[in-house]
Amino acid sequence: MRKWQVERRKRTRHLIELGGLIIKAGLVELTGDDRAMIYGALLWMAGKLTSDQGEQARVLWVSKGKRAFGQD
Repeated sequence: MRKWQVERRKRTRHLIELGGLIIKAGLVELTGDDRAMIYGALLWMAGKLTSDQGEQARVLWVSKGKRAFGQD
């Protein structure tokens, strides 16, 4: 397999995993599969992480995520 094919497969797998997190969090159902709303929420998160409250948000979200993964 060529290097570009390996890289493409790795990228595809990564994107699928990220999409799975959106589904796992229940955002598809909660938003009625409104992609503009989901994208807006992701932009809000990015803004929060780049603000002066970024570190506090990061700590909180990592903690919540680890707890949620532990419940599976």
